[in-house]
Amino acid sequence: MEKVANTPLDDSRLNKYYTFVPGRLQKEIKQTKPFESIEEESVLNILRTAEVLQGALADFLKEFELSPVQYNVLRILRGAGEAGATCSQIGERLLTRDPDITRLLDRMETRGLIRRERSSLDRRAIITRISDAGLSLAAAIDQPIRKMIQAKLGAFGRKKLAELTAELERIREAFEKTSSERKTK
Repeated sequence: MEKVANTPLDDSRLNKYYTFVPGRLQKEIKQTKPFESIEEESVLNILRTAEVLQGALADFLKEFELSPVQYNVLRILRGAGEAGATCSQIGERLLTRDPDITRLLDRMETRGLIRRERSSLDRRAIITRISDAGLSLAAAIDQPIRKMIQAKLGAFGRKKLAELTAELERIREAFEKTSSERKTK
């Protein structure tokens, strides 16, 4: 008698809808029809996850009266050091694009978190630097945000998180190629 475990599966007789099992997203967004493909569901899952993460970060930062983009700017400027960064350099480094960086920086300057001045090398350029108050606020956020992230993702383990990071980078790279191809046409 032949063992069933060694018998290859013949799925040519399976119905198409059995080859794709939907995840939770379909229920979460109350979609009644199945997704057209696993690729579509994957992209929508990534977008949904990014939205959930952004919302959690925004909720966390409310205590500090900062938006996620403002926190990102503080991190960018802290990393830039005394050299600072121009508005366009900040825009290039933002994790999420903000169409009106100048107004965002205006609000942060009003709060005393940053300071801006004309470049001595190029009078057309305005250099933005993090202020002492901005440095203090960023430092006050560092440990609590690390703890929050660790509490949420720590159970996955370093290996799985490294694998997830690598896969997300591959996906981003695939879409960045598509975006740059469109620009050259």
